[in-house]
Amino acid sequence: MKKNKLLLLSAAISALSTVPAMADDLVIGFATAQTGYLAPYDQPNLAGLQLKIDEINAAGGIAGKFPIKTIIKDTRTDSAQTALVAQELVDEGAQLIITPCDADPSIAAGMITQDAGIPAISFCATTPTLPLAVGDHMFSNYPADNVQATMLANHAIEQGYKTAYILTSPDTAYTLKLPQYFGQVFEAKGGTLLGEGTFTMGQQDFSAEVTKIAAMNPQPDVIMTAAYEPDFPAFIRQLRGAGVTAPIIGADAIDSPTTFSLGELAEGVVFSTAGHATEGSALEAFNAKWQEKTGNAPDTIYIANGYDLGNIIEAAVTAADSVEPAAIRDGIANLENLAGVTGPITFKGTNGMPLRSVALVRVKGGDRELVAQGLPEAADIPAP
Repeated sequence: MKKNKLLLLSAAISALSTVPAMADDLVIGFATAQTGYLAPYDQPNLAGLQLKIDEINAAGGIAGKFPIKTIIKDTRTDSAQTALVAQELVDEGAQLIITPCDADPSIAAGMITQDAGIPAISFCATTPTLPLAVGDHMFSNYPADNVQATMLANHAIEQGYKTAYILTSPDTAYTLKLPQYFGQVFEAKGGTLLGEGTFTMGQQDFSAEVTKIAAMNPQPDVIMTAAYEPDFPAFIRQLRGAGVTAPIIGADAIDSPTTFSLGELAEGVVFSTAGHATEGSALEAFNAKWQEKTGNAPDTIYIANGYDLGNIIEAAVTAADSVEPAAIRDGIANLENLAGVTGPITFKGTNGMPLRSVALVRVKGGDRELVAQGLPEAADIPAP
């Protein structure tokens, strides 16, 4: 991620510029994690978005007349700090605020931005109730937990798995609810849940859970968790070390270089993500552009996801023909079938969580193998 850090440094330097925003400038505030456990997700999103912002500004701004100014502040992966930063950004004139890749800090920021009448959009929070918890000025930019879980459960059933074990953490809505949504759909499709274990985020000691799973007779056909680093690598190491060979299904947060550095330990793991580059796709073209610009192939979908947030902002402001916060909010809410590099994106008719396809990817030989891509039937998706 060295090149990403260079892009972030460039963005931070531009944010510190003393040049005041002009009347036609769009001022975007970033209340996002540059440090802490959310940084591996917020940073690649920010790098991808910065590339899009650079392209927009090189063309004279959105629609050739709305240049983008950025103010970037570190939330330190802390909800209280995120709220403080959001207030600072409001006070400094941000007309749109980007929030972290998690519902809890995004809600904390959203409470500030909603009261100020400023739209906010999370880089990649997936909790489907996020906008409902804040109000009509809150959006996110990633497929929701219940949608991802449905795709994953459908895959499990299609693989012939009859029994499953889910591992959850109550520490975040993501690590708790996504596996539970999986369990709901898996059982509705005829599968049986053999149990639900819990862990504390950051503990990295899964001996109790691993011992329990290893002692199960019969073993579950599949294990599903939304754990992510550093927890997921620790869990899979200890699970395989105990001789448990059951397939593992994960969620989008393990779409990271860490997962692919695990070698044989991660072989065969299937996880959900926001897209996969197929031949001739817009994502394949984006990946080639990123490599040309930075010298490195993108190592996570979050880079393209950030770029797509730039596409969302550009389309919303163009449609509104204004940088007024209320107009931007309406512009986002009415976007329909926007051609993103990860696929079509729709906000119109939703509660603020976008309608976006989900890709299922298998780790194979240290690379990504596409398993499925699309959207599940609406009737199969659990209610938030």
